[in-house]
Amino acid sequence: MNSQAKQILKAVADGSMSVDDALLKLKTEPFEDLGFAKVDLHRNLRQGVTEVIYGEGKTPAQICSVIRSLKADGQERILITRLSSEKAEEIKKEENIEYYPEARIALCGGMPGPDGTGNIVVATGGTSDIPVAEEAAVTAQALGNKVVRLYDVGVSGLHRLLSHAKEIMSASVIIAIAGMEGALASVIGGLADCPVIAVPTSVGYGAAFEGITALLSMLNSCASGVSVVNIDNGFGAGYLASMINHPEAKK
Repeated sequence: MNSQAKQILKAVADGSMSVDDALLKLKTEPFEDLGFAKVDLHRNLRQGVTEVIYGEGKTPAQICSVIRSLKADGQERILITRLSSEKAEEIKKEENIEYYPEARIALCGGMPGPDGTGNIVVATGGTSDIPVAEEAAVTAQALGNKVVRLYDVGVSGLHRLLSHAKEIMSASVIIAIAGMEGALASVIGGLADCPVIAVPTSVGYGAAFEGITALLSMLNSCASGVSVVNIDNGFGAGYLASMINHPEAKK
C-alpha cells in the first residue's frame, strides 16, 4: 500500500507529473476547517489511507459536508463507521454510498479489489460477536484485503475451530473476536504463526462487566504474538490488520 507521497514522487520520476504540480499537491492546505470539523486532507499523504469519518454523534448533514470536502480534495474512497441505518438513508439522498448494516459502515467509492500479501481471517467466539466482526471485516476489505470469515468457532466447542485449521495456518493476520472470558484469542494464538489481533466484546453476563473480563483475559494471554485493541473496536482491528497485511520496505 504505497503512500500518496511516494506515488507523487514516482510520477515526477517517470515524467507523468511536473515538479511544479507535485509541489502544489504537497503544499496544499493540510486540512479544511468546516467550523464543526477540521478535515485532515493530508492523512492519505502521511498514512496511505484517507481520513475515516466516525459517524456516531454527527448529523447526516455534517457527514455529507465532510464527504464533499474529502471528495473535492481528490479522495476516491471514503469510509464512514458507526453509522445508523437511519443516517445512512439520509446520506444516500445526497451522496452515493454503499451501506453495510451489520457492520454499521458506509463506503463511498466502491469496494476495492484485494492487494494485500495474504488473507485476513476474522474469527468470532459466538454469533453475538458478529456485529463487531463485520465492522472489522468490512474495514479490512475497504482497505484492500481479502477477508476469510470464521464465525461461531468459540472454545465451548473447540472442534469447530479446529475444523478450520487450514484457514488459520495460512492466514497473514488473524482477528480473534470474543466476549465472555475471551479465551478464543489465546487458543488461536497458540495455533497460528502470524500476528493475532484480539478484540474483546461487550457480550456476556454480569461478571463479564461489558467486556472488561474479556479485555483483561486477552491482555494476559500466554500465547505469544497476541495484541489487543479496545472493547468492541472492530474498526481498529481491521485497520491494524490491513497495515500488517500491506508491508512496505523502508529504504
